[in-house]
Amino acid sequence: MPRLSEVIAALENLWPAERAESWDAVGTVVGDPGQQVTRVLFAVDPVQEIVDEAVKLGADLLVTHHPLFLRGTTTVAASTFKGRVVHTLIKNDIALHVAHTNADTADPGVSDALAGALDLRVVRPLVPDATDPAGRRGLGRVCELDHPLTVRELADRAAARLPATAQGIRVAGDPEAVVRTIAVSGGAGDSLFDAVRAAGADAFLTADLRHHPASEAVAHSGLALLDAAHWATEWPWCELAAAQLDEISDRHGWDLRVHVSSTVTDPWTAHAASSTTDDSLGAPN
Repeated sequence: MPRLSEVIAALENLWPAERAESWDAVGTVVGDPGQQVTRVLFAVDPVQEIVDEAVKLGADLLVTHHPLFLRGTTTVAASTFKGRVVHTLIKNDIALHVAHTNADTADPGVSDALAGALDLRVVRPLVPDATDPAGRRGLGRVCELDHPLTVRELADRAAARLPATAQGIRVAGDPEAVVRTIAVSGGAGDSLFDAVRAAGADAFLTADLRHHPASEAVAHSGLALLDAAHWATEWPWCELAAAQLDEISDRHGWDLRVHVSSTVTDPWTAHAASSTTDDSLGAPN
């Protein structure tokens, strides 16, 4: 069985910490480098529910996309939510490793996994990494569909292929517009509208779209927007990352047991649809 330090070295090779944004907090949060690793669990969020799942599974290592501590803290007291996570991990000899923006821009990365879930063909990064001479790393992806779809059909595909959430898929723009080229970006993506327009995409699928940026993006051009739940757009990366570690384990003869959590940690738990029809949309009289 490999030691934690060996597994972390392999993960750092996939997602080097130096490729994370300067504001990010990636890498190993807790864990003894000398401890042996037999089971690994991948998840999006390092929340108590996921940590409890890792305990029940008997995992030695939890790998998450989102950081536990994105900003500084002065306490890990068990009376706090994040402190309790730390206590549970240490008491059960479970290490925690984070790959966030360094996994977003990786090749393959978070947006490749999102494109794969929707059967899209990746053409190039949406925002290329200037340090990659091959031009494969970067934020987001520009993709082509196997055949043209309407925005409505594309939204239906996304709703069917991505993990189910209370939000589902919101659409801005003409539902009957035809889409041939689509940009995708896992996680919050409304800072990327200029790049999406420059790419000539017909549609943009991402998450966490805010009112004003979305309104301006639609008014600026015929771009259609598909807004999914943040967690749902990043969960496919867990399956991709687990497959990458499986391949490394086989190559090194480690015999790791690698798992992906299917626990929904999207914070939104219910959705009440407006009781209107298409011809009565609007504010009440």
